[in-house]
Amino acid sequence: MQNTDHALSADLVARLRSAGCVLAEDEARLLIEAAPSRVALDALVARRVAGHPLEYVLGWAQFHGLRVWVTPGVFVPRRRTEFLVDQALALATAHPNARALDLCCGSGAVGAALVAATLVDGAPTVDLYAADIDPVAVACARRNLADGRGQVFEGDLYAALPTTLRGTIGILLANAPYVPTDALRLLPTEARLHEPQLALDGGVDGLDLHRRVAAEARRWLAPGGTLLIETSEQQAEAAADIFLRSGLTASIHHDDDLDATTVTGISGG
Repeated sequence: MQNTDHALSADLVARLRSAGCVLAEDEARLLIEAAPSRVALDALVARRVAGHPLEYVLGWAQFHGLRVWVTPGVFVPRRRTEFLVDQALALATAHPNARALDLCCGSGAVGAALVAATLVDGAPTVDLYAADIDPVAVACARRNLADGRGQVFEGDLYAALPTTLRGTIGILLANAPYVPTDALRLLPTEARLHEPQLALDGGVDGLDLHRRVAAEARRWLAPGGTLLIETSEQQAEAAADIFLRSGLTASIHHDDDLDATTVTGISGG
């Protein structure tokens, strides 16, 4: 519907704004572009006005310069997680042909962005593996990592992986859930009602998955390999202590523009 008239666009913006969409003009443009007909547009708008995340309505999310496929029931990648990708990208650039592992991969956005940013002549230079416990997320990640861009496994953290990967991972990424259970009720309505709780709930202090990932990281990392985990600024010190107690070095990194925090741990072998 590229030739939609101004009146329709203005009406759509008004409807979206009244439904609480802050970026109503941008959303209206994206919805119009996505709809092949007026009937289809009305259906998309109805879902958005009813509170469904825009990414679910469109079928994709913008992430690190990519359009990442996102299906209902899969965690929507956040822009702040681009900081995690940038740190992994710096490692991949310094260590060409590194083997990378994306745990709690969700839609596969982190791995897909890392591979896309390191392509040479259209071919991947990062040997990427990913895993998630949720079959819906795994199916979505396999779509985003198709055409030889990565292998995706279904299962609980490292249990999903072939044992031949032990001791070979140079870059271990985990955007694991880190919202404390009691804080789930404070999340935006879209996330609370539509995204899977499994991808949000990090346990009592939000760090349950961080403990599990760090505890086994040295078994899977190559000597000098790096574990990178996203967390909140308030949880970073506790997460860094978890890394130290798991035999990793630990450092905290923060990006003010993205309001993003990560903890990095290096294995000494």
